[in-house]
Amino acid sequence: MESAIILVFVMGYLAITLEHSIKIDKLIPALVMMAICWALIALGLETFPQWFDSGKHALLENFGLLGHEEKTHIMEETLLHHLGKTSEILVFLLGAMTIVEIIDYFDGFSTIKDFIKTKKKTKILWIFCFLAFILSAIIDNLTATIVLISILQKIVKDRDIRLWYAGLIIIAANAGGAWSPIGDVTTTMLWIGKKVTTGHLIGYLFIPSLLCMLVPALIASFLPVFKGELDVEEVIEKKKSKFSSTMLYLGLGAIVFVPIFKMITHLPPYVGMMLSLGVVAIFAEIYSSSKFSLTEFHAEESDAHAHHSPVHYSLSKIELPSILFFLGILMAVAALESLGILFGFATTLQDTMPMLGTELHHEGVSDLVVLLLGVGSAVIDNVPLVAASLGMFSEPIDNELWHFIAYSAGTGGSMLIIGSAAGVVAMGMEKIDFFWYLKKISWLALVGFLVGAAGFMVTRTFF
Repeated sequence: MESAIILVFVMGYLAITLEHSIKIDKLIPALVMMAICWALIALGLETFPQWFDSGKHALLENFGLLGHEEKTHIMEETLLHHLGKTSEILVFLLGAMTIVEIIDYFDGFSTIKDFIKTKKKTKILWIFCFLAFILSAIIDNLTATIVLISILQKIVKDRDIRLWYAGLIIIAANAGGAWSPIGDVTTTMLWIGKKVTTGHLIGYLFIPSLLCMLVPALIASFLPVFKGELDVEEVIEKKKSKFSSTMLYLGLGAIVFVPIFKMITHLPPYVGMMLSLGVVAIFAEIYSSSKFSLTEFHAEESDAHAHHSPVHYSLSKIELPSILFFLGILMAVAALESLGILFGFATTLQDTMPMLGTELHHEGVSDLVVLLLGVGSAVIDNVPLVAASLGMFSEPIDNELWHFIAYSAGTGGSMLIIGSAAGVVAMGMEKIDFFWYLKKISWLALVGFLVGAAGFMVTRTFF
């Protein structure tokens, strides 16, 4: 039965990886894989000799000798435990996505466009790279990429040049997401899973992530495509909301407040995110009422949203397929973890892989294993890779292994355009060709990834 479960997982994983080839949204195989894996566990419960206790991170003793009712009870408790842990991540993401959509409802991100006054290509490159690096740490790398490419489309009319900017935005956004607990789904998973704390994550990863962004941007600034000045396209846009700047700063501040709330109260992050969402929603409702009743100028917009409060409208715009995908993949990985398969794989991996560089503490997981995890995240989705590592390794909170995993999984995806959520969304928005990215951008991402990894190996000695 274990072989059948592994086979279902591998087939589901392949379907997720080949999403663009088989034209099936990745959430479908994720959900099917999750349901079938747990169904097979329930049907074959009597045949399993071992069971992994996620709470204690150890195999249960004498599981094979227990009766059917006891085994069923343990399975149900485990399923509920994993659903609870997964729901913490999903509710957190729902809150963050809704706040971002509320900012967008008030056209808040247009405030960022107003900052860009120069026509020099290299200056615009550095502005976008730093914006991507900082924004992705606050609103996550996927959303930062969408926002910045939307702004880019209004500034750069030459698509050939715009593709280069988009490629560097992907690298910078993934680098920025790695050092913040709210910057990337994988770092959020490690943070909510009590593997890293905010202070140590920033301390360990800020410099490696900055290097990962700076080096490719520096190299790119010497490339011919970024020489000279842009023909900046003057676009006459409809008047934005007078509350756009206020909502931008309020929304970003509310998201940044979440880690602070967690440090003060020690409550799970989703509680702080719900508080932040509530505060932002209050202001959104107040501003919305005044916005629609001021003058006739807003009549068209008022009609468009007459039946929607800003919160309802924003909730209708969030990426629910992504939420369901995370549910499917995290619960499917939990199935493998519960049977002790990941635990056994981790033990084998640590015994067979050569030690490279400085050994990590405790179980001696080599740097090479984590670097390969980063390379692997460029080929396949980094969410299941990090979910698997949570079940494989038992290092304590803030061990450097978790921070290195956060860096590798977060930034390694930049090496292929399909390797990160930021890359996939940029691919969709700009119709970027896979092989164009491979030839033009991948080598820059690889250089940045390796320089940042070297930076991590140096900076971790100070912690």
